[in-house]
Amino acid sequence: MINRLTSGRKIRFLCFLCCLVYFVSYLTRLNYAACLAEIQRSLGISKSLAGLPVTGCFITYGIGQLLCGFLGDRFHPRNMIFTGLASTSVCNLLAALFPRIEIIIPLWCLNGFFQSMLWPPLVRVMAEALDENHYKKCCVQVSVAASAGMIAVYVLAPVCILVSGWRLAFLIPTVSGLGTAFFWFVSFTRLASGGTNTISALNVEMSRDSTIKLPALFLQASLIPILLSIILHGILRDGITTWMPAYITETFGLSTSLSILTTAVLPVFSIFSITIASWLLQRLHNELFTAGILFGAGTLSSLLLLPFYNSMPVFSITMMTLITGCMYGINLLLISRVPRHFARFGRVATVSGILNASTYIGSSLSTYAFGAVSEHFGWFSTIFIWVLVALGGTLLCFFTFRKWGRFSNPA
Repeated sequence: MINRLTSGRKIRFLCFLCCLVYFVSYLTRLNYAACLAEIQRSLGISKSLAGLPVTGCFITYGIGQLLCGFLGDRFHPRNMIFTGLASTSVCNLLAALFPRIEIIIPLWCLNGFFQSMLWPPLVRVMAEALDENHYKKCCVQVSVAASAGMIAVYVLAPVCILVSGWRLAFLIPTVSGLGTAFFWFVSFTRLASGGTNTISALNVEMSRDSTIKLPALFLQASLIPILLSIILHGILRDGITTWMPAYITETFGLSTSLSILTTAVLPVFSIFSITIASWLLQRLHNELFTAGILFGAGTLSSLLLLPFYNSMPVFSITMMTLITGCMYGINLLLISRVPRHFARFGRVATVSGILNASTYIGSSLSTYAFGAVSEHFGWFSTIFIWVLVALGGTLLCFFTFRKWGRFSNPA
């Protein structure tokens, strides 16, 4: 059990530490995807082969989410976060020192697992050290730090490529990651020395009396369609983010560095998308119906992009920004909000881990598949797949929202 913090100064510093860890985790995880087009060009490899490290990273990250969620309750979070952050930094260093795709692929698979060691213990730290009000505020701050980390990656990568080459975009995160790992370890040790022992803020909300089994909950809450919707949103969110620089370079002839820089608009818009999704949910009171509207907006944006995908760069980037923005809003609804409804069954952490892992099934599918499809059939066919994926999510959510409404708002 972690001591509950009562000092305002210590609470603010803990929130800063959590934001710093998650910010740096994005620097050390997304840099390969940001440099993907340049790595493909410099190593002289196919797009599908260049996408394999990202695919492997998503797979190991998703599997690790389930495993490390279990381990995070049994090992001290200080040590677990230090190990994960230091290890992911070493993966970045080795990728820069040995720039061969057959070496980078297993390294980036390991990187995905080490990255999964960060979020579960970080949630435990926030839940046990902060009261409910400060926990909610800290979660918002960490989400903003994640978006800031993504922006930093897509600004840093093109600058590194222009100055020295893509390997510099791995060396800078290496130094940042190792420095943050040691800073976290020392700071958290001092911070945790004071406080008051108490039960976790999350445990207060969770009922331990329920005997309903997880398979029964899956049926009762229509979790299978929700899982499928989450997989589809992961396909679009991370698939478009990963391949947008390559699409812009190949279709409009822009330089690799400039194409990567344009991708920085995606996380900027994601902040607004999350706000809009939260506003819609307050009025519609149904996560699935709200997600269906956002999937529908993504479908419309994909359809509008199809006839102009190779002739209007500004319009194309705008449409892709809208699609990914809708997916970030859906992520808030299905990954963050849906698990809250399982508090009365004592299944918040379990359901949250399953849902979050599902995202990365979609992410891993899209990074390889979109590269292969665009390489063999062109970007028109790839964008048409986006239309079908978004439409599938729309139908799943609209067909399920009534049953979900009965479950999430029992009489």
